Amino acid sequence: MSEFVSPVPMPALDAVAPEVYREIYGMPMFMTVPVADLEASKDFWMRGLGFIDLFSIPGRLTHLRRWAFQDVLLVPGEQADAASAMSVSFACVVGQLEEITEACEKLRPGCTAGPAEMPWNSLELTVVTPENTRVVMTAARPIDPDGAQADALREVGFDIPRN
Repeated sequence: MSEFVSPVPMPALDAVAPEVYREIYGMPMFMTVPVADLEASKDFWMRGLGFIDLFSIPGRLTHLRRWAFQDVLLVPGEQADAASAMSVSFACVVGQLEEITEACEKLRPGCTAGPAEMPWNSLELTVVTPENTRVVMTAARPIDPDGAQADALREVGFDIPRN
């Protein structure tokens, strides 16, 4: 069996985020977000959430990316109201949460909630973008191999070595 290599680093409180991935590949998943103001949304996603403009077709489309397989297409259209807006989660590392919070709050005060510790062993920051997309930046936390959580995972069949 070959070893799968993920662009997401192993959970650790001092994990280092990978560089933004600039290569072209067949995208296994992406989201398309209709926006009322393409330039304003592009600016928020880039300066607030840390995406890059992989390429744009002025007035028609902006292809944004962070890590490999974190692709978002912004297109002109009617944005959703808050009640029907879509939600998406992107992996990040713990060390990025404060930076993302500060950047987003500077651009759009009041748009963030958290980070909150979740029962599935992650810290999650929720950001509402200018087009009402709910973006959850989720940072996995390491599992203490000698702790109760590791014991519970072993009970259901996960192979977690002890220290």
